[in-house]
Amino acid sequence: MKLTDLFENVPDIEIKSLMADSRKKRPDSIFFCVKGMMFDGHKFVDQAIQNGAKVIVHSEPLENMHHDITYIKVRDVISAFNKVADAFYGYPSHKLLMFGVTGTNGKSSTACIIRDILNEFHPTGYVGTIAIEYGNVKLPPLLTTPDIDDLHGILRDMVDANMEACALEASSIGIEQGRTESIDFDVAIFTNLTHDHLDYHGTMGNYFQAKKAMFDHLKEDAVAIVNVDDPYGMKIVQDCKCRVVTYGIENDADYQVVKYQLMKDRTRFTLKISNMEYELETNLVARFNIYNLLGALAALHVKGVSMTQMMPLIKDLNQIEGRMERINDGQPFNILIDFAHTPDGIEKVCQYASAITPKGKRIIAITGSAGKRDTAKRPVFGKILDEYCDMIILTEDDPRNENPREIANDIATGIKNTNYVIIEDRYDAIRQAVELADPNDTILILGKGDEKFIYREFGREPYEGDDNIAHEVLKKYYFYNGGNEYEEK
Repeated sequence: MKLTDLFENVPDIEIKSLMADSRKKRPDSIFFCVKGMMFDGHKFVDQAIQNGAKVIVHSEPLENMHHDITYIKVRDVISAFNKVADAFYGYPSHKLLMFGVTGTNGKSSTACIIRDILNEFHPTGYVGTIAIEYGNVKLPPLLTTPDIDDLHGILRDMVDANMEACALEASSIGIEQGRTESIDFDVAIFTNLTHDHLDYHGTMGNYFQAKKAMFDHLKEDAVAIVNVDDPYGMKIVQDCKCRVVTYGIENDADYQVVKYQLMKDRTRFTLKISNMEYELETNLVARFNIYNLLGALAALHVKGVSMTQMMPLIKDLNQIEGRMERINDGQPFNILIDFAHTPDGIEKVCQYASAITPKGKRIIAITGSAGKRDTAKRPVFGKILDEYCDMIILTEDDPRNENPREIANDIATGIKNTNYVIIEDRYDAIRQAVELADPNDTILILGKGDEKFIYREFGREPYEGDDNIAHEVLKKYYFYNGGNEYEEK
């Protein structure tokens, strides 16, 4: 593509790639001097030039300007980056039916449900915390919401692979950093807002404003789908220019569950839409998953997928990796793996565990908290676990350059009555829980979900995964005796 196709009054230069990370080799590229959380791109222009940048887009004065490099000064580098990336990749989000999902909890589940249902009618991709998926392609995740260049490139690949729609997780940090600014959303879904990312945003008010920005900038013919039971639900769309559709359980809503029945392996509920009622059944479990499913159903319904088309599909949805994932190798107790890493997320998983665990049986929780992230929520974790659990095992969870035992001690300040133990190695923590479990107990393995890495001081380290460890430990401590039952070795 020519530079003249992207900017006015510039030389006729061939551009082959875009760059925001000066360390990457990108021949014949445009380098955007993005100011990040830790680094300012203006300070790395020379490195970018060494790695192939022909054009520098900047907002501040630069030193050591080279005569053979084109410099373009703009007021806002992020906005310029968005416009250029959108054009460079051929406006891919405009060619897809785009669903954006934001909120503290439920983004991955809601987006994956949308993808799985809509895939039955239109080829649909997914971008988020779990993976990048479209057609037969499954790639490891980047950020929850990838950087501007990566995101537009992924959407371009989806278009080239004949995808017709995409469900995208939009994180608060991604929105605030402008990564979704030029994405043409057709539907935006708000799940909920609870304590998280305050190390970045500072206050709940700032966190809310970051989420709200996504809805403030929706086009007029988009649709905003909001959880009316969340205190922030209607506030987030108060300046929205597009149509607003609500869903909920407790309050009157356009899509309202009027009764439900929770079971160990499925959920039945009655959904009221206008004057119609639908009796639905799904293999998703827990009350919070009713909300996730509701948001997805509302989003798809307003875009023309009928309830009669969706009803049989939700009976057996794909297991969402690391989200209320049930480990069932025939062992006589429950094992649930969940990504819960916020106070609200942990409490909702614990509430479900309380509902399915027989009286007199125990809930054993394994969890930690990420290093160098929002330390204020650690004692809150302890307080919640103390309320619902009978045994708590505190372990590592992306410690980065913090000591896992010190993180565990922070969590333990909120534990007043429940027995707990600190086992720093996550594998050993899961093994210990399996050893402790009696028939009909419930083990909760929280925080990592489906992740196959742990962040340590030196960066990402491969990790076997909570699910694989659970399967492996069960094989070591139980043996199959026929009749679909296991006995302890």
